[in-house]
Amino acid sequence: MISSILAIDPMLDKGLLWTPLIIVLVKVVLVFVVGLVATMLMVWFERKVIAGMQNRVGPNKAGPWGLLQTLADGIKLFFKEDLLPERSDKFVFKLAPYMVLVPAFLTFAIIPLGGDFRDGKGGLVTLFGHQTRLQLADPPIGVLFALAISSIAIYGIMLAGWSSGSKYPLLGSVRASAQMVSYEASLGLSLGAVLLVSGTLSTAGIVDAQSSIGRWNLVATGFVPFFIFLVSATAELNRPPFDLVEAEQELVGGFNTEYSSIRFALFYLAEFMNTITMSALIVTLFFGGPQPISVGSVTLDIPLIPNAIEGTVWLILKVLVFLYMYVWFRATLPRFRYDQLMDLGWKIMIPASLGWFMLLAAQRVGREAGWDQIVVTLVTALVLIAGYALLQLAVHVSRANREKNGASF
Repeated sequence: MISSILAIDPMLDKGLLWTPLIIVLVKVVLVFVVGLVATMLMVWFERKVIAGMQNRVGPNKAGPWGLLQTLADGIKLFFKEDLLPERSDKFVFKLAPYMVLVPAFLTFAIIPLGGDFRDGKGGLVTLFGHQTRLQLADPPIGVLFALAISSIAIYGIMLAGWSSGSKYPLLGSVRASAQMVSYEASLGLSLGAVLLVSGTLSTAGIVDAQSSIGRWNLVATGFVPFFIFLVSATAELNRPPFDLVEAEQELVGGFNTEYSSIRFALFYLAEFMNTITMSALIVTLFFGGPQPISVGSVTLDIPLIPNAIEGTVWLILKVLVFLYMYVWFRATLPRFRYDQLMDLGWKIMIPASLGWFMLLAAQRVGREAGWDQIVVTLVTALVLIAGYALLQLAVHVSRANREKNGASF
């Protein structure tokens, strides 16, 4: 089956017909345009919200309420002089921004942007007589695809710093890569809890399983994986308070110091695009995605809007909550020190995510085997506490030895 192999669209089950192909191409264009427009609006949104928090005006001249200010900035950067450092590897230097930008759009392609998930419809809608989903692709390994694609951006950042031919961008790229790799582990482990509860890797399947607040993965996984995922995602995005990548006091401007013109803009376009994509992924994994808010048999229904379009409205509203939260973080939280950043990732996030995953797995095994859930939970919790105590003991002994004998390098 073409759709099962390519994971493009269920319309293609009947073959490569003109109407389904045109619909798929239109969806490709729409996803690309929606991503660009959403990024432009996100930049405006962040500047206006922070301005309000700091008792300033923010952009208010270009267009109504300053909406076109981001577009004006983009046009200005596009026509600025494009500089290439003399000692740079020119091919890799030009390629790196696209290696950061393209994964953001590819990840956005698997997010359900709407659809009718009520009454067992699974998010399917009918367009011109063909059933389809309001998402570009729903591969059977959708969540793993998102993790794999997001990790490619690490190569773009590393190559950007290395190819610049300067030590400061290189140090910035090494710092950024270490940060992203460190928090990738806890991100994946917290995601494992969602997959364990949902029983599927398909993003549409994960959304379909969250029909009410009680069945949201936020609740089903016990809240902890969500908080770990949120913190890890913030560090992955290089957003405050984890924006060590652009610590100007130490690294000038970070891995993109030598970039100018539109190549410089592509890095920031990718950063804001990734913020939108990650917010949409959080909503999809933990908050039901396009599903309406439902408590028991009571569903908050928006009148006069078809269910498929209503799903898009709910998705936008949920995503806006997290976008505002990220802006709030930037406006209020101080930046971590680098040692604090790495300690949080390796000594707290990874052990916590792994421990909680093991707890959920033990409960599931005990449930299927008919064991007493209270006993299983208590025994697993005691084992995890003992393991964490041993970890802390090892850290304490290592610190004491280091203070006594000095660093080994």
